[in-house]
Amino acid sequence: MNDAVAAEAARTTEAAEAARTTEAAEAARTTEAAGAARTTKAGGAARTTGAAEAARTTGAGGAARAVVAEAAPAKVNLYLHVAGRRAADGYHLLDSLAVFGPAADALTAAPIAAGLHLALEGPEAKSLAAEPDNLVLRAARALAAAAGMAAPAAALTLDKRLPVASGIGGGSADAAAALRALDRLWGLGLGTARLATIGATIGADVPVCVAARPARMQGIGEVLAPAPPLPRFALVLANPRLAVPTPAVFRARVESGAAFTAPATLPVRGWGDAAALAHDLRALRNDLEAPAIALCPTIAAVLAALRAQPGCLVARMSGSGATCFGLFAATDAAARAAAALPAGWWRAAGPITPA
Repeated sequence: MNDAVAAEAARTTEAAEAARTTEAAEAARTTEAAGAARTTKAGGAARTTGAAEAARTTGAGGAARAVVAEAAPAKVNLYLHVAGRRAADGYHLLDSLAVFGPAADALTAAPIAAGLHLALEGPEAKSLAAEPDNLVLRAARALAAAAGMAAPAAALTLDKRLPVASGIGGGSADAAAALRALDRLWGLGLGTARLATIGATIGADVPVCVAARPARMQGIGEVLAPAPPLPRFALVLANPRLAVPTPAVFRARVESGAAFTAPATLPVRGWGDAAALAHDLRALRNDLEAPAIALCPTIAAVLAALRAQPGCLVARMSGSGATCFGLFAATDAAARAAAALPAGWWRAAGPITPA
C-alpha cells in the first residue's frame, strides 16, 4: 500500500491440472498434488488463480525439465484506514482487511544454465516494458542472497494481466509469486514465513501477497493477522485505465490536513453472509479515496457505476486507486455487473481466492 480485463467478466472456473514430472527413459509418470488451483476465464483469456500449479517442459533429447508456475492474484483492500505516521521515516501506519482475486497475473520459472532472465507477455506487459528493474527480478535476487546462492539461474516469464499502478498490488503480487516459484524451483523449502520476511525487504505489500489469503494488515503493511471468517461473496473490479501513483495520493492526503482514523473493530467470529459483511464495511472507509479522486476525478464515476449495478452491496476504491470494487453476494450477479460496465475499462469479476 505504501509501495505502490479490458475483458468480459469471469464466467467459468476450471480445476487446475496436477503437476507432473515426465521421465524420458520410460512412459511412467509421477503425479503430485498441485493444490486447489483454479483457472478463471475473463474475456477468453485464462488466468491461473488460487494455489500454485506445476507445469512441465521437455528439453533436448527428451530429458524432462520442471517448470514451476505461480499465480499472482490481485490484492483488494475492503477498507483502508490511515491510522498514523512513523516519526522515524514518515511512512504511514495503516489498518486494512485484504482479500485476493478475482483477477491475477501468472508467473513461470524454468531452469537455465546461468543468469536471471525475465520475459514479459500478456495484455498489460507494455506498461512494464520501460522498467529497468522489475520487482520480479528484485525478488529473485533477494531470495538468492538470503539462501546464499552466488550464481542463481532461472528463466522467468510474467504474464501481465493486472493494470499497473492501480491499487491492487500487482507488482507486489508478482514479486511474491517469484519468491514462491523460485523457492520451489531451487529446492530451498524456506516456507511462507521466511519468504514473507524476505518479501518485506522488497515492499510493504509483498508479505501479505506471499500467502495470498485474506488477512488483517497493520503497521506499514507488514504486520499481518488472519482475517475473521469471511462469508462467500464475489467482487467486481473496475479500473478506468488511469494510473494513480501511490506517493502522490499520500502526499495529497497530507496536504489536505485530513486526520488519522482509528483501527477498525472487526468481529472475531466473522460475518454470516455477504450482506452482514457489507453492512460493517459501509461503516468503514478507504482514507485514500478522497485524495485519489481529487487527483483522478474519474474514480468517482467508476464508483457510481458500480453502485448502480443490481446486487452491489458496497462499492469502494482499493488501495491508492484507481481500481474500485463492488461486493456482490452472488457470482452470477457480479459477472452481469462487470459486463455492463464500459468496455473501455479494465474489468474482472468472480469469487475471492480462496473462496
